[in-house]
Amino acid sequence: MNKTKIKAGIIGAAGYTGGETIRLLLGHPHAELLFAQSRSQAGKYIYETHTDLIGDTDQKFSENHSADADVLFMCLSHGESKKWLAENKIPASVRIIDLGNDFRLGDKADNREFVYGLPELQRDKIKSAANVANPGCFATTIQLGLLPLAHAKLLTEVHATGITGSTGAGQKLQETSHFTWRVNNVSAYKTLTHQHLGEIRKTISGLQPSYKEAINFVPWRGDFARGIFVSSVLSCEKSLDEITSLYQRFYETHPFTHISKTMIDLKQVVNTNKCLIHLEKIENKLIVHSATDNLLKGASGQAIQNMNLMFGFLETDGLQLKSIRY
Repeated sequence: MNKTKIKAGIIGAAGYTGGETIRLLLGHPHAELLFAQSRSQAGKYIYETHTDLIGDTDQKFSENHSADADVLFMCLSHGESKKWLAENKIPASVRIIDLGNDFRLGDKADNREFVYGLPELQRDKIKSAANVANPGCFATTIQLGLLPLAHAKLLTEVHATGITGSTGAGQKLQETSHFTWRVNNVSAYKTLTHQHLGEIRKTISGLQPSYKEAINFVPWRGDFARGIFVSSVLSCEKSLDEITSLYQRFYETHPFTHISKTMIDLKQVVNTNKCLIHLEKIENKLIVHSATDNLLKGASGQAIQNMNLMFGFLETDGLQLKSIRY
C-alpha cells in the first residue's frame, strides 16, 4: 500500500466545504496541505476565516494555485469549476476531485473525463480515476438508500422527503439562511425539481435499465446547521427480513454505510463520514430512512474517501470521526 505523503491543494477554500476539506487534510496521515486558494481571503490566516482551525495551522490563504500539487480539490460554487479549469492549465499528472455539480452528468474539461465518485457504487473505477466528480449531498443520501434495491432490480416508484441543514445552502448569505428566518422554521423548496435528481436517475438507470418511474423528491430546509435525513417510500412485496439481508450483503465491504435495526437520528452521523440506513415495512410499503452529514459524507468527507481510493490509501484514512451525539 502506498504510504507516501501526497501534496493537496484546494481551490475555493474559504467556504464550508473548503473549510472541512482543510480540516480533514490537516489530520490526514498521508497527505499535506500545500495551499488553500481563495481570492476573497488571500493573505489572511486560514484560522481567521475557519475559526475552528485556530491552533491547527498557521498557513495563510493563497491568491494563486501551485502546479506542484498531486491532487486538487475544487470547492467552488456550482458552475465555476469548469470555468476555472478552462482558464488555468493544470498538468495532466495532477488529479482533480470536483465537489461541485459541473461534471456529475458526464461533462468534460478539455480532455479530462470524470468518474462519478460514489464509492459504494464504483469503488474500482475511482481507484484508477484521474478525475472524480464528487456526488451531491442529497444525491448521496438518497442513492445510498436505494442502491441495493436498484442492483436487485426491485426498485419501484420512489416518493422521498428529505431535510437538510443551513450549511447545505452554502456560506453566501441569503434570506433563507438568516438565523431569524431559519430558527423555529421548516420549509419546502425545489419540489420535484431538485438539481440532484439528474445524477440520481443516471445511477438508477445504470443499475436497473428498465426503471422508468418517477423519483418524486421534496426537499426541506431545516432548523439546524448540518446533516441530512431522508425517508424514501416505495412498494415492495419482499419481507423486511429479505430486504434487510439484501442491504447488509450489498454494504458488507463498505466501511461507512451501515444498516441499523433501530431507528436512526441525525446526531449519529453529524461530524462523521457515515451513512446510516434504517428499514421499515408497513403492509406492502418499504420505508428507507437514510442519514448523512451533508458537509462530510455529502461533500468533503466523501472527497477525502475518493482521494484515499485514488492514491491507494486505506479508504478510512483520516476519516475515523466521532459523531456529536451529546
